[in-house]
Amino acid sequence: MGGADKPTLPVAGQSMLTRVLAAVHDADPRVVVGRVPPDLPVEVHGTSEQPPGGGPVAGTSAGLKLVPEDVAFTALLAADLPLLTGEAIDVLRLTLESSPMQGAVYRDADGRRQMLCGVWRTKALREAVNRLAEERGELHGASVRELMEHLRVAEVSWRRPGPPPWFDCDTDDDLRTAEEWAS
Repeated sequence: MGGADKPTLPVAGQSMLTRVLAAVHDADPRVVVGRVPPDLPVEVHGTSEQPPGGGPVAGTSAGLKLVPEDVAFTALLAADLPLLTGEAIDVLRLTLESSPMQGAVYRDADGRRQMLCGVWRTKALREAVNRLAEERGELHGASVRELMEHLRVAEVSWRRPGPPPWFDCDTDDDLRTAEEWAS
């Protein structure tokens, strides 16, 4: 996308990051790992993995440091999911609450887990991050797949009409498609 700061790109008049944060409007705290735009319309706690550029697992670790121990569930979401809704998050949370699993994520039509569109038991996610850090010695460059080897995950199918909530924008074409769906 030409080096653009993807989360700040607009879809239907709002940045993708604003749209993701709206899907978790009742979360407390809301943590953004990475650059927090100064014009963000909601209050968030910002942080970054150290060193920067360590990837989503290192970012998850940094973000979890700002989540209090007594928070039962954590939504782990990419910032480029402009079609994510509160309803989609509720489906994941309710699935997790009624299962013995440690997390719930969407499974797409090709059978792939959408790992950065999930809700997790905070304690289990924190423990998995810590185990992976012990195994590797560091989290910089760790893959989400490596992290998921330490977690039991419920896979959820999206059966409602309309676009899938995990649709992410990695290309200009994706951004145009999201705009069409959101309009």
